[in-house]
Amino acid sequence: MDNKVVLVKVQRYGKFLSGMVMPALGVFVAWGLITALFIPTGWVPNERLGALVGPILTYLLPILIGYTGGYNVHGQRGGMVGALATMGVIIGSDVTMLSGAMVMGPLAAWIMKKVDSYLDGKFKAGFEMLISNFSMGIVGGIITLCGYLVIQPVITAILQFLSGGVNWALAHGVIPLLAIF
Repeated sequence: MDNKVVLVKVQRYGKFLSGMVMPALGVFVAWGLITALFIPTGWVPNERLGALVGPILTYLLPILIGYTGGYNVHGQRGGMVGALATMGVIIGSDVTMLSGAMVMGPLAAWIMKKVDSYLDGKFKAGFEMLISNFSMGIVGGIITLCGYLVIQPVITAILQFLSGGVNWALAHGVIPLLAIF
């Protein structure tokens, strides 16, 4: 494969990934400010306000990324099913699932898009909304369960491996290798 073709594909993929994060950048900034101000070591420590930090990082940020990734693939329906599927990788994980959201949002939306295109025009007028909602519920439920049972453990293992690589590089003083992990 030509190097230019590879470069274009890598750039396109990077643009797709940043397209999930950039719309939520203001929320990341708000979370950072709340963290800097109110955590116990923050500028103005406040236990009650500091309680916002964990849930925003654990739930809100990944769900926003999953929604946006799904929206970018299949509009509002893709966003909704992407947010639902993102919950599958969030629940039960000890790590923040931003990367899990970047997988589940677009994947769920792509599957929903395929199901929608298959079902399009196969039902009588008046039943479309019923079929549409049930198909999204069924597909979303299945993808959420798959995310919880299969994808979340895989992503957690990958993140643990990468964290181990970072810790190894720090312990051995090879800081330039951190970029690899």
